[in-house]
Amino acid sequence: MTNFAFHTPDSAPAAAKPMLTNAVERFGFVPNLYAGMAAAPPVLQAYLELAQRFAATSLSPVEREVVSLAASARHQCSFCVAAHSMLAESMAGAPAEVITSLREGREPDDPKLAALAALTRAMVEERGWVAEHPAYRRFLDAGYSQAQALEVLLGVTQKVLSNYANHLMGTEINEAFAGYRWEP
Repeated sequence: MTNFAFHTPDSAPAAAKPMLTNAVERFGFVPNLYAGMAAAPPVLQAYLELAQRFAATSLSPVEREVVSLAASARHQCSFCVAAHSMLAESMAGAPAEVITSLREGREPDDPKLAALAALTRAMVEERGWVAEHPAYRRFLDAGYSQAQALEVLLGVTQKVLSNYANHLMGTEINEAFAGYRWEP
């Protein structure tokens, strides 16, 4: 049991207030991940900056959600799997089959997305030691580049921060994500 404080824009440390206010403007609420990370403003800022950098990669919105869902499911992060299931569906337009397969730990039917999910899972499981892993060769054979493998690593890095923070804080799922609840 944890007793982390989850902040609002009013209760947050001064440095976190603008970040939480921005979340309300963007989403209409403060995701509980942000509310918990607000206790350490540099952590919240780092997470948001990683998210911004990951969004700027050459990976499509659906591909970025494949990375986020595959990593979060491997890390058994109920909060992030729920949140990214909603984002994959409503914002990225990912096909339902892709979302369901990733939530169930399976590969999507799409061969390219399957290779992306396989590399993401290998990065998590092998702690980055994937240069000789079959998943890396499969990723390259699917048409991805070496630079995109580094972009996948960036997405995994962002998810390590959020997944582990949620584990530490015992983050509860926001009502907005409740329809996507997931348990490992």
